[in-house]
Amino acid sequence: MIKRLFRLALALTLVAPMVVIAPAARAELSFRVSPGGQFQPMPIAIADFAGEGDLGQQVSGIITKNLQRSGYFAPLDKARFPERPAFDAAPRFEAWKLAGAQALVTGRVTRDPSGRLKAEFRLWDVETGQQLTGQQYATDPNFWRRIGHIISDSVYTKITGFGGFFDSRMVFVDESGPKENRRKRLAIMDQDGANVRFLTQGDNLVVTPRYSPATQDITYMSQADGQQPRVQVINLDTGARQVVGNFPDMTSSPRFSPDGRRIVMSLQQGGNANIFMMDLNSRATTRLTSTAAIDTSPSFSPDGREIVFESDRGGQQQVYAMAADGSNQRRISFGDGSYSQPAWSPRGDYIAFTKRRAGGFSIGIMKPDGSGERILTEGFHNESPTWAPNGQYVLFFRDPGGQSGGKLYMVDITGRVEQPIQTPSFASDPSWSPLLSENRGG
Repeated sequence: MIKRLFRLALALTLVAPMVVIAPAARAELSFRVSPGGQFQPMPIAIADFAGEGDLGQQVSGIITKNLQRSGYFAPLDKARFPERPAFDAAPRFEAWKLAGAQALVTGRVTRDPSGRLKAEFRLWDVETGQQLTGQQYATDPNFWRRIGHIISDSVYTKITGFGGFFDSRMVFVDESGPKENRRKRLAIMDQDGANVRFLTQGDNLVVTPRYSPATQDITYMSQADGQQPRVQVINLDTGARQVVGNFPDMTSSPRFSPDGRRIVMSLQQGGNANIFMMDLNSRATTRLTSTAAIDTSPSFSPDGREIVFESDRGGQQQVYAMAADGSNQRRISFGDGSYSQPAWSPRGDYIAFTKRRAGGFSIGIMKPDGSGERILTEGFHNESPTWAPNGQYVLFFRDPGGQSGGKLYMVDITGRVEQPIQTPSFASDPSWSPLLSENRGG
């Protein structure tokens, strides 16, 4: 029954004028799209987890907030719960169905004899009364928040068919102080705004941080007073920093290759800038573009074979693509306005970009050949798109102008879901990490 509803929702989505979401074949539950094309999040109940004082309730609270923030779920208010289900017994499915739930999450958090935290959960299909999935995890008690994120990813993936994104982090530029003299520090936090940590002290200007897809490294541009801006790399485990290259002119817009072994960046030379690639082990440098224009903001395809970048070689900023060795350079953006800051999706299916026209800034996506352009969100000043690890959401910052400052937002690839991201103060230049459980360096 649930799988049939899923196929019906997908069919309605195909008819609606929007980006088509292709869910994995194993997805079980469904979202609904009304005949008028209005998206309806799926009602789900997340029961308080049993055991270990109030820690179980805190873990289930994280799951509730995560699923709600995704925009694809509508968690039921606890006042509507017909029971407090026991973890080792079957729930009263008819009662949960009458309460409006399509799915139910139950769980338990305890400690084993060694003091390690043990968390268990079950995901139930309320309509059929079947358990869809169930897992247990053991970890250091200090990592209890990650347990909530990992369970959130399991539930999200089982229902939607998309990869998870909750067990991840965001690096960004934290901005504080008056508009005319903002203190900018490199900061990192969990994707839900918790565990904020500052990586720089604000002595130097920092912009465009980018997370490595494969290691616990972040690259960014830093500038000390009276010196040329330089691309740097910081390791999150050790705190070690290194300058990438010893170029006499400004380097900017760095981004890692998919294997984390190379950095592609822009090097200014007089009035123009070109794209260069550096091997981080050998320090060998390869020039990829050679024009009298400004080529910048390079981004690898997830297979490492191609690079997109922005260039004004045609008179205004547009998105171009080329092979990773610099061959076959061609323009792929042809819409009205200027295009900048391209970022290739980790799924490889889309390229996100910033578009400027008529004084407004939009965040959009296009296919790798430039077709299928879709604007996801528009505003006074939207910039710096970066992808969630599952390729289903784009993170960006929006600055309303005046004495205010930037704030982070995420929007899904249909443009139907847009959510603010909590930060300590103003924020800009975000970059989303891979899943921590899949990052080979973490």
